[in-house]
Amino acid sequence: MLSRLAESLYWIGRYVERAENTARMLNVNYYATLEAGGRVSEEWKPLLDISGTKHGFADHRGRAEAHSVAAWLAFDRRNASSIASSLARARENARGLRDRLPSEMWEELNRAYLDLCFQSEEVLERDGLYEYCSAARDASQMFFGIAFATLPRDEGWSFMRAGQMLERGDNVLRLLQVRYGKGGSVPTPVQAAVDNHRWMAVLKTVSAYEAYRKCEHGGLNPRTIARFLILDADFPRSVRSSGENLHHALERIERLHPRLHPELLREAKWLLARLEHASVDDILDGQGPDLDTLLSDFNTVGSAIYAAYFTV
Repeated sequence: MLSRLAESLYWIGRYVERAENTARMLNVNYYATLEAGGRVSEEWKPLLDISGTKHGFADHRGRAEAHSVAAWLAFDRRNASSIASSLARARENARGLRDRLPSEMWEELNRAYLDLCFQSEEVLERDGLYEYCSAARDASQMFFGIAFATLPRDEGWSFMRAGQMLERGDNVLRLLQVRYGKGGSVPTPVQAAVDNHRWMAVLKTVSAYEAYRKCEHGGLNPRTIARFLILDADFPRSVRSSGENLHHALERIERLHPRLHPELLREAKWLLARLEHASVDDILDGQGPDLDTLLSDFNTVGSAIYAAYFTV
């Protein structure tokens, strides 16, 4: 496979997953602030840290409040991580692969682009953020569902899957990094109700609330939530699952190009080994790989993929 084609598929996986993650985050935060009755009015600013767009926001938008943050993350094309930018970039990459992609995948991505990428802040004025974000989430799920059902399990599939899993693992780690940075792991009695609300929002942001409640019956304990979202082997959006699927995708590519980039597979194996053998106490108490280290490991694998396959 040509390097250009592999890179396009890799970035399609990342951009479509990013659009979905941002849509989930916005939707959950919107309803969390409504349900909390004003007790968590500061909750829009952390979304900029989770998405990694704080500095760009300050340059273009100024003060972090509900309307400005929602517009920045949903519609603003100056933000490369907004829903509109992510879908537009995914579609641009797919446009050059029309002869390589099943027609249904292209049609779904093109439909999402036409429906969502020309919307503006007028959506917020008519209180349509929920519908907009739900449409973005559904488009991503439909796209990956079609890919799962129709795309041959060849090199192209593996590159797209690697991009998707890198983006997913990165997103969950950033979410936990920000929430634990706010001191959520040690709630005080006065903050108990607000903290409960915040941790419920964390679970819902990664569609883990129902799965968590089925597995854990001891309430919304921050440490237990972290263990579930980082280390659970069965939940498909956990960091460990992302690491396993990422390693599997790179292993498939390695079989087609044996011993061409052994250092890349070594990095992926090292990340997976950390996730398989660490405990949540190791991660949160600094006795082993902490959240920063795991996030750095995902970024290291991403950089290694780029250097190995996409740099000419």
